[in-house]
Amino acid sequence: MIPTLDDGALAKRFAQDGREILVDLCARLVEARSPQPVGDTTAPVTVIKAFLEQAGLQPRIVAAMPNKPNLVCSFEGTQAGPHLVLNGHLDTLNAGDEAAWTVPVFQMARNAGRLTGLGIGNMKAGSAALAMAFVGLYQQRSRLHGRITLTLVADEVVFGPHGAAFLLDNEPDLTGDLLINAEGPGFMNLAVAEKGLLWVAVEASAPAGQGMLTRAGASATARLARFLTIVDAWNEERVAPPAGMEDLAEGQHGLRLSVNAGTLQAAGFVSQVATSATAEIDFRVPPGMTIEAIEERLNIEAGRIGGIEVRRIKGWNPNWTAIDHPLCRTVRAASESVRGKPPLSVVRLPASDAARWRARGVPAVCYGPQAELASGLDDYVFEDDVVDCAAVYMAAGLGLCAPSDQDREE
Repeated sequence: MIPTLDDGALAKRFAQDGREILVDLCARLVEARSPQPVGDTTAPVTVIKAFLEQAGLQPRIVAAMPNKPNLVCSFEGTQAGPHLVLNGHLDTLNAGDEAAWTVPVFQMARNAGRLTGLGIGNMKAGSAALAMAFVGLYQQRSRLHGRITLTLVADEVVFGPHGAAFLLDNEPDLTGDLLINAEGPGFMNLAVAEKGLLWVAVEASAPAGQGMLTRAGASATARLARFLTIVDAWNEERVAPPAGMEDLAEGQHGLRLSVNAGTLQAAGFVSQVATSATAEIDFRVPPGMTIEAIEERLNIEAGRIGGIEVRRIKGWNPNWTAIDHPLCRTVRAASESVRGKPPLSVVRLPASDAARWRARGVPAVCYGPQAELASGLDDYVFEDDVVDCAAVYMAAGLGLCAPSDQDREE
């Protein structure tokens, strides 16, 4: 299941020869606006659909909501084999204050080896590279065993129900056997795991009264502040990697618990005791911890302070695919064949749709051109990374679905 040197060279040549086509596809996707919280993916789906149809493929649209279409496209090899799913998303973050951007927001710029524009890193460049590799694999379909499916979805940025979740619930066949997701963990590393997510609402309450009579720690705001101070200190906690993950790259953020109080609100008047105060907290939980253990700790601290209730908004546990799994080995070898060195195995910090496949028992990895740990203002990717990703996806697909003579003997 390891791609041969010939496969790596073939994939690299295909991607390099198609560089201008790939860059143009990236540009058209940036122009096809799809920012959340609206998350309308109609425009980028139209772009990808036309691209695939021009290559002779027959993509289809699957939608839970008219303005949040998902694109699905599959083809079969000549013999039975694994079902490899290539997955990405087409919705993007919101630009925020567009005046703070130093590059065009909805027009891709190509300068000094960088491609810039809203969503290029998260993750329209990755989706474009997947589509390019999918076309390359389709051209090699006479060599392939099994089935390859491309899913480019909506609603990922907000962890919503209308994208990959809808596809997997309504078309179980799309679960497949193996998944490569183009959500880069940053720096062209290979994410074999990702943190769990826990969102909680915290509500502090206190009896009404005159502010001039308040005692230390008695108001709802003081109780909530004390609670948040305790929880914020958990930010520096780290864990040892679980079994099968001992070879994770050292010194990375992926094994650290992160805690962020994203919203705060209190009710009352400045001279009155605040009778209620609320916060919403985002935890990203590393492999080796569980969200249930975090909730237990939260409830203990709430009980010590008093007048505090904690309620889960949503959450799921960290998940991973063992570093020595054939999928991880194959993608790592494909990256080495294209780029000359293997990627580091890391934990991805933000959540991705790969977690939805792992939750169904499907081995999954994330590999993509996102340049840093997370995309943001002046979102960018390196052009060469995007081209390399297309080659790596294609080489990995050949390694997984076009067995060599040695693989057949084994």
